[in-house]
Amino acid sequence: MRPGSFAFLILPALLAASCTQFPVIEDRVGEDVRDAPYMDLVPVETLRAGVPATQVTDTDITAVEARIARLRARAARLSGAVVDSQTRARMSQGVD
Repeated sequence: MRPGSFAFLILPALLAASCTQFPVIEDRVGEDVRDAPYMDLVPVETLRAGVPATQVTDTDITAVEARIARLRARAARLSGAVVDSQTRARMSQGVD
C-alpha cells in the first residue's frame, strides 16, 4: 500500500476522533474533594518511620538467589549466536 493511500484511509478516522465529546470531569468530583486543600509535603524519612521493618527470611533469600541464577542462565543462553556456523556458511553461498 502506498503511503498516500494509507494517509487517505486514516484521515477520516482521525477527523471523527477529533469530534468526540469529552466527559465533564468536574461533575464527577464532589465539592468537598474539589475544595480540599493540598496535602502537606513531608520528608520521606517521616513516611518510612511509619512503615514496619521488612522481614526477609532465609527462604526468601534462597528463592531470590535461585531466581537470579535461573535468569542469568537464561540470559547466557539467549546471548549466543542465533545462526550456527554451518547454516551461516550455507547462507553465505547463496541460493542456486
